[in-house]
Amino acid sequence: MTQQFEIDPKNANILISINGELVRRDKAVVSVFDSGFVLGDGVWEGLRLYNGGIAFLSEHIERLYEGAKAIFMDIGVTPEELVKRLFACLDANRMTTDGVHVRLMVTRGVKATPYQDPRATISTATIVIIPEWKAPKPDVVAKGLKLHTVNVRRGAPDVQDQKLNSHSKLNCITACVQAMNAGADEALMLDPLGFVATCNSTHFFIVRRGEVWTSTGQYCIPGITRAAVIRACRENGIPVFEKQFSLYDVYGADEAFVTGTFAGLVPVREIDGRLVAHPLAQKGDWAGIGPMTKRLTELYKALAQREAKRTL
Repeated sequence: MTQQFEIDPKNANILISINGELVRRDKAVVSVFDSGFVLGDGVWEGLRLYNGGIAFLSEHIERLYEGAKAIFMDIGVTPEELVKRLFACLDANRMTTDGVHVRLMVTRGVKATPYQDPRATISTATIVIIPEWKAPKPDVVAKGLKLHTVNVRRGAPDVQDQKLNSHSKLNCITACVQAMNAGADEALMLDPLGFVATCNSTHFFIVRRGEVWTSTGQYCIPGITRAAVIRACRENGIPVFEKQFSLYDVYGADEAFVTGTFAGLVPVREIDGRLVAHPLAQKGDWAGIGPMTKRLTELYKALAQREAKRTL
């Protein structure tokens, strides 16, 4: 899995921010009537610390507020106030360098009764910030991921817009379970027309004959890492295309990788039982991380470090 990490004992004593109050991990709770618990009604962001700053901070905060606006939810604080609260939590935990991943979650608030109508909400939004010492396992990158194409589709926007980074992730969870039961690390998900969309928790890229391909982006969240990889390609003269493509194109790819805030770029070694390699390559074991994936990994790291900041 791309989310595999080494358990850090320091996380047992972290302080978690709940509506601006810092609480020890073992005391950090929200109401059983909270909209996020009752209904999955909320939006969230995953953030990564680089040299004391958050990579692509403005993009993450903009996506959070855009998602809140889409579901008619008032976060209740300004973006600037939220960022101050975020770094107050990080500083209180003495998290000022690298190796920290943050989960920033906002729900509609506490309900008077377990019911979906937003008018049953009786509090302001619930804002939770969970920072953890967390880094991806090196062996995950070394061995590459195994993907399995599932029958759970990324739906059309008139059902539930896949661009919304909401707490309601049941379609992604069922896709993940199906892939897990097939012995894979992640699910490869198709769009309503049968073209490749994304993975259940990461974005998907292939490399074909010197070109980098990813989906149109119409059936996945507007990924921050995804956008950074596309930007890195364009800034360095690497042909990159957001387009429709099928599993036929995937099976014939020279390289494949997934992207996400937690692990950056992670290579893919196998898709639906097929090793990722040029069709004319010598048959055998996976050759390891490909040259394009390796180059983009370094370009992304440099860009993330350059774009890390503490204010909007």
